[in-house]
Amino acid sequence: MVNKAIIVGNLGRDPEVRFTQDGRAVARFSVATTERWTDPQGQRQERTEWHNIVVWGKQAETCGQYLSKGRQVFVEGSIRSRSYDDKDGNKRYITEIVARDVRFLGGGGGGAARTQDTSFVAPAADDPGTAAPPSGEDDIPF
Repeated sequence: MVNKAIIVGNLGRDPEVRFTQDGRAVARFSVATTERWTDPQGQRQERTEWHNIVVWGKQAETCGQYLSKGRQVFVEGSIRSRSYDDKDGNKRYITEIVARDVRFLGGGGGGAARTQDTSFVAPAADDPGTAAPPSGEDDIPF
């Protein structure tokens, strides 16, 4: 069985980086992908899909430092659905891509930390198996 997602799109907001109780970084941000086509009547159509991205470890810190809203990224990871209780006690469901590989592409964004390079690969976790959240840490509701 395979659970693999690969997307290329633009950040919808700056990454939000937090740290677990044991000091492990987790970054969350959204990426927009847009599909364009011509319908049978010859009209141009467009649909934008928003993807929630979660990045763990050193790669999360790097994303927080170098990525900003509008920046184009390549994300490869696995799709994960989970639930959590919001502040009012309502059960909420969310589907996310837990990233194993994030590559910063050219274009978009305006972060001061950007360099003149058009591409940058965020360092992956030391152990590829640690890209997924450890047990008990997957309920961070942000």
